[in-house]
Amino acid sequence: MGVAIAPSVTASDAGRIGLSRTHWSRVARETADDLATDAVAREQAGKAPFDEVARLREAGLLTLLIPREFGGGGADWSTACGVLREISAADGAVGQLLACHYFLSWSARLFAGPALAEEVERKSAAQQWCWGGGLGGHDLPLTLTRKGAGYVLNGRQNYATGVLVADRIAVRAERADTGETFAVVVDATCLGVRIDDDADTFGQRLAAGGNVEFDAVPVATKDILGSLSEDEDVLSPRTALASPIGRLLSAQLLLGMAEGMLAEAREYGRAAHSPWRPDWPIGSLQDPHVLTTYGELTVLARSASALADQAVTGVQAGLARGEELSFDEYAEISVLVAMAEAAASKAAQESTTRALDVIGSRSASARLGFDRFWRNTRAHTLYEPVAPRLRDVGDYFLNGAHPAFTLPARP
Repeated sequence: MGVAIAPSVTASDAGRIGLSRTHWSRVARETADDLATDAVAREQAGKAPFDEVARLREAGLLTLLIPREFGGGGADWSTACGVLREISAADGAVGQLLACHYFLSWSARLFAGPALAEEVERKSAAQQWCWGGGLGGHDLPLTLTRKGAGYVLNGRQNYATGVLVADRIAVRAERADTGETFAVVVDATCLGVRIDDDADTFGQRLAAGGNVEFDAVPVATKDILGSLSEDEDVLSPRTALASPIGRLLSAQLLLGMAEGMLAEAREYGRAAHSPWRPDWPIGSLQDPHVLTTYGELTVLARSASALADQAVTGVQAGLARGEELSFDEYAEISVLVAMAEAAASKAAQESTTRALDVIGSRSASARLGFDRFWRNTRAHTLYEPVAPRLRDVGDYFLNGAHPAFTLPARP
């Protein structure tokens, strides 16, 4: 995996990026602390997260990845991943909402030409848009039909992240006349867009997921970001990076939820009796079962974190290569990210299940809200199962096969 090396950075760039990372790390921590104070109550209430989005907007996190010259925060993907981990540890549903927003709001850089991408990002920064939707091809495709100088969009997208609070909805649509697929952006308030909140999931309740009906929604040419074709004659290696970028965000979300569960369980466990040995004094750290379980879960989380760090470096190196990136290099990056997502999925599922065993029967208390970590993790992993990622890794290792260009259902 030779492309997974850090891109060269000048001394002046290093200073600017370092300051930026320090600033955004502090902002993310403060925002996460704010979200953590009422996370259980908000999750149980299950209201559309308008207030949560307002917190992200006020902190400047919605425009984090937009270049400074366009009015944004000017951060890189390494910084964004750190922010996402911090937010997800406090509130996994808001973390998913933010991950989806980052992926979709940044997608114009990969799918659109430079002029259109700049126009989209400038407007997004100026109006502080929150993005929702999804570009994965898991539902029946929406249809784009020619009408005059533009198109109309018809169809239904089921359970799309962020749409209940989104200003802009990005979707995958198929041209009725040619069958080509495109990334399309729609104003959420546009006539013909109908959003409902009857998704009724047991987890990720605050990810603002809903179903969207598009009934002859007008789409101008400038609202079509670019092609989502899997054909290598159309798809460039740089554009194909959209797939590992989306999966990288999924890995960071999962790691954040694992780390959040372990941190809360540790703090609670320090002031409670052992479920295996009630005779241990309150706050005891002597229980061998507890020590072993936390040891195993810490190893899983730290190992997954190390893989995720390598994946971030690989993605940034691939982006730095730009149009010179080859499909072989893209495949290396994609497989590296697949390994990171698989490891993060295991770490999150193990942590959010076994930490409840450590806490014991008290973890069943709705008042404590420990179950939200398990429910949020399972809801996400049901949409993003680990088996396809492991098959990609195995096929690459054994046969040198390039992973297919598939966008995540819910980044």
